[in-house]
Amino acid sequence: MNEKEKFELSIKLKELSEFKARHTELVSVYIPADFDIQKVINQLSEELSLARNIKSSSTRKNVMDALEKMIRGLKDFNKTPENGLAAFAGNVSAREGHSDVQFWSIIPPEKMQIRKYRCDQKFLLEPLEEYLEDSESYGLVLLDRREAQVAVLKGKTINTIYTDTSAVPGKYKAGGQSAARFARVRENLARAFYQKVADVVNNEFSTSAIDVKGIIIGGPGPSKEEFYNENFLTQEIKKKVITVVDIGYSGDQGINELLEKSRDILANEAIIKEKKQTERFFNILGKTPNLATYGKHVEKAMEMGAVDTLLICDYHENDEIKRLGNLCENQGGEWMIIDSTSRDGETLRGLGGIGAILRYKLTFK
Repeated sequence: MNEKEKFELSIKLKELSEFKARHTELVSVYIPADFDIQKVINQLSEELSLARNIKSSSTRKNVMDALEKMIRGLKDFNKTPENGLAAFAGNVSAREGHSDVQFWSIIPPEKMQIRKYRCDQKFLLEPLEEYLEDSESYGLVLLDRREAQVAVLKGKTINTIYTDTSAVPGKYKAGGQSAARFARVRENLARAFYQKVADVVNNEFSTSAIDVKGIIIGGPGPSKEEFYNENFLTQEIKKKVITVVDIGYSGDQGINELLEKSRDILANEAIIKEKKQTERFFNILGKTPNLATYGKHVEKAMEMGAVDTLLICDYHENDEIKRLGNLCENQGGEWMIIDSTSRDGETLRGLGGIGAILRYKLTFK
């Protein structure tokens, strides 16, 4: 999703999350891609018949009204949209005894495979909220001289794709071998093991296989640095390495430790993206002030089609963010929401909470 799609989905989910019924009266329906929407409508019609047996008259009315609203809303679709459909219906009136039955439909940004029906006090939003989480894949490489694991991290899921143990003997030499000869044997076996692991990483994490956004290498001792610093990895793969992490374990315990440390590192990746844009803005503003502007002049620059990148602090009202974002997109620019609690965000807030990098020089009076 682009910035606009993420923003609009987050606004819809925030709106839906604020509704809470007194009883299990709010209906959520998830229809997977390529599933016959008429089958869902038929199921809801059966639920409507069953709802007549609910003892509480007010709950019965609200559930039946929600199901009827849902059925009418789904009938407006000739077929299930290409990516599937999430739909919500219910009485959302804050006043007890009053009726305000609403229907919402959301087409997910990617093909959805979930099929669910739920009637609860709150709408079921978790499957859609997952789309707002980072969906990028990251490679995890954990190794020492004795064993190695290669895994893929995506969101909250870690999937191990390779494990192996080496033939490198322990530090104590076998009888009859000189210390120097034994050290050479250990070194050669270690290098052969590193190359074997590197072949997996080079093959699996290339753009033609698993296109990872970044790679994190970890392990106890110096092995991870030897693996990274020498010519085991291709230049293409080496450019994707975000960091080399020191951890205390190998094996499954080590991969879990690497995962925990990676969460913090990868959380900073989103911040880095934001920071790069704010630093770029302040750098241009300081060195070439007529190629950047802020505050009240930004909208005028957008009307002139001069804005390349728009930065908006998140404290602005959602309607205002949407309006400014649309203005920017309409003139071919990109936009980003900036965390106003960060150091750069606080500085931007002092400039009116909005800044723009321009395509060409402008002077405002």
